[in-house]
Amino acid sequence: MTSRERVRRCLEFEGPDRVPRDLWLLPIACREHGQDAVEEFQRRWSSDFGRPGIVNRKLAALAEGAPYIAGTYRDEWGCVFENVQDGIMGLVREPILDDWSKLTDLRPPVEALEVDVAAVNSACRASDKFMLADCCPRPFERMQFIRGTENLLMDLAVDAPELHQLLGMVHDLNCREVEVWASTEVDGISFMDDWGSQQCLLISPEQWRRLFKPLYAEYVEIARSAGKKTLMHSDGYIFDIYEDLIEIGVDAINSQLFCMDIEEIGRRFAGRITFWGEIDRQRVLPAESTEPARDAVRRVVENLYRPSGGVIAQFELGGSTRLENAGAVFQAWQDLTEGRA
Repeated sequence: MTSRERVRRCLEFEGPDRVPRDLWLLPIACREHGQDAVEEFQRRWSSDFGRPGIVNRKLAALAEGAPYIAGTYRDEWGCVFENVQDGIMGLVREPILDDWSKLTDLRPPVEALEVDVAAVNSACRASDKFMLADCCPRPFERMQFIRGTENLLMDLAVDAPELHQLLGMVHDLNCREVEVWASTEVDGISFMDDWGSQQCLLISPEQWRRLFKPLYAEYVEIARSAGKKTLMHSDGYIFDIYEDLIEIGVDAINSQLFCMDIEEIGRRFAGRITFWGEIDRQRVLPAESTEPARDAVRRVVENLYRPSGGVIAQFELGGSTRLENAGAVFQAWQDLTEGRA
């Protein structure tokens, strides 16, 4: 079974030959563990996911600097990130839209729509991996980058009219970009927004459903109408919106399961959506022994895994992750599910 078939069968609950694997690699991991060690780990535990990796030169030309290098990085929207450490991404200190009077001058980077479809299709045909599009709509986070987090949360609190204008501008470009990628031969389209703190959503579930749920629903509809799978990432406590994501047809959700009650997640949602990882990167992956990693996987398997599918063995390899623990995670997935698929 190819990786493409394996992931699709997992998402469709049709019995993959094994649990699919996915590793998110932060550049800082290579600096902390060494490039050779990381590459050897990737060879040992190969991912079932890939991306075309075709550079959009017109879009890239709008940016200045490098996002994972200490210093200043300006992205394609003009948002400026200040980074103090190589290997991770910085923060926006001075938002470009600190005053609503500047909204009329804001220019969405329509260059994102100039995708080399032929090159993307060629890359997809050359790989047997499940290929995700090289785009990732993130309306809430994009508005934070543009407006600043504190400003944006105040905008949401007072329901500023300009907020809706900005949201419409960001969403329109996202929809057009998803449409372009849905016309290619990628297998899936992912989108993201970090919606949770450690204990609750950053805004009320009601406001989330009113303002943001319709946006994600539209991304899903565009993708699904073209036969593409949809995968969403959202950090923090997001238990309150799992049902909504299932309702709009999201195929897989990547979330910090260990911020929530995994047993309750299993009782409510197992078998209804695929859980695209992850294993706790705050305490488990940096632990001094591998036992917490094996225990964490066991807990996920017991509550969320089905032989028909529904779980992807995924986690983030960052600077604080011990490689021994990373290997223990994938080994535990293999040991605990082998022969059950």
